[in-house]
Amino acid sequence: MRAHARRPIGGSARGSPAGIDEETDMQIYPAAISDARLVPQAARLQRRERADETLPPALDAPREQFSTTHLKEISYYVDGPADAEPLVLIHSINAAPSAFEMKPLFEHYRATRRVYVPELPGFGFSDRSDRQYSPELYASAIAGFLTSIVQAPADVVAYSLSSEFAARAALAAPERFKSLALLSPTGFSDRRLPSGGTGKALHSVFTLPGLGQGLYRLLTQRGSIRYFLRRSYVGEPPQELVDYAYATSHQPGARHAPYYFLAGQLFTSGATETLYGKVTHPALVIYDRDANVTFDLLPDFIAAHDNWQSVRVEPTLGIPQWERPQGCIEALDNFWSGSA
Repeated sequence: MRAHARRPIGGSARGSPAGIDEETDMQIYPAAISDARLVPQAARLQRRERADETLPPALDAPREQFSTTHLKEISYYVDGPADAEPLVLIHSINAAPSAFEMKPLFEHYRATRRVYVPELPGFGFSDRSDRQYSPELYASAIAGFLTSIVQAPADVVAYSLSSEFAARAALAAPERFKSLALLSPTGFSDRRLPSGGTGKALHSVFTLPGLGQGLYRLLTQRGSIRYFLRRSYVGEPPQELVDYAYATSHQPGARHAPYYFLAGQLFTSGATETLYGKVTHPALVIYDRDANVTFDLLPDFIAAHDNWQSVRVEPTLGIPQWERPQGCIEALDNFWSGSA
C-alpha cells in the first residue's frame, strides 16, 4: 500500500505466529513451517510470480504524503470540512491490511469531520522498505502524523493491534489526543505472548530466501484471504474486502512488515498495564466476539479505570466497523458527546 491483531477488514488477512497459540490476529500458520510440502510449493509460487498490478486508492479521497527526519514517506487520505474537528482513523496490522478497513467510518464522518486515514509504515502507499518494524516505529509514526499533519488535538480511532500503537503514541504525545477509541483491540487477553527470542527465531524463518516469500504468497491468495475473513465476519464478507486485501498484499515490499507481525514482534506484553492503564484521555473499547483474541481482562480493567468505558456491538466477530457500522457510529457519537 504509497504519497493500509491483526485482522482482515479492508480485505486483509490477519496472521499469527506459526505454531504458537498466543494472542495474535489470526491463526494463519498452523504448523505451516513444519510441513515440508510447502517448501517446493513456495518455490513454485516464487517462480510463477507475475508483475504486480498497480494498487488502486483505498479510499475515494485526496491522498497526500509526508516524511520527517526519522520517518520515511507516509501516505494518508484526508477529506471533510477544513475547519471541522479532526478525526483520525488507523487501520490494523496483519498480513494484508489497508486504509480500506476504515472505509465505512470514513464515508460516514467525512461530511461533518475533518477525517484523516494514515497508512502505517510498510502498508498502502507508504514506505514498504525492508527495514525493522516495531511497536515504537508505529507509535512514532502516529505521533508524528498528529504533530506534523493534523496539528490539533484529535479524536483517534484505532483498529485491532494498532490500538496498542495508538495508546503508546498517546503516552508519548498526550497533547495531540482528544480521545481514544479502540475497535476490537488486542491487549485485553490473558494469554501469554511469545518471547523476544522466539519472535526473532520465527522472523529469521520467514525471511529465508524463497521460503518466506512463497509462504507469504500462500497466505495472501484470494482463497486464503476469503477464508480468514469468513472467520472474522458475521455472514459473508463483502467481495470488495477480499479484492483490496489481495491487491495491497501483492505490491512490491508488501511482505516485509507482515513478517514482523507473523513472528509476534509487534505486540506489547502486558499491554493493559504498560499501555492502556496509563492513558489519561477519555477512552472507549468497542468489541463483541473475535476469532483471534479474547477480552478476558476487559471487565475488571474498565471497572478500575474511570476514564475508560466499553460498548458491546453485536453480533460481530472482529470487524465491527464493517459488520455493524451503525452500531459503531452510535457508540462513537455517544462517547464523543459524553452520553455513553
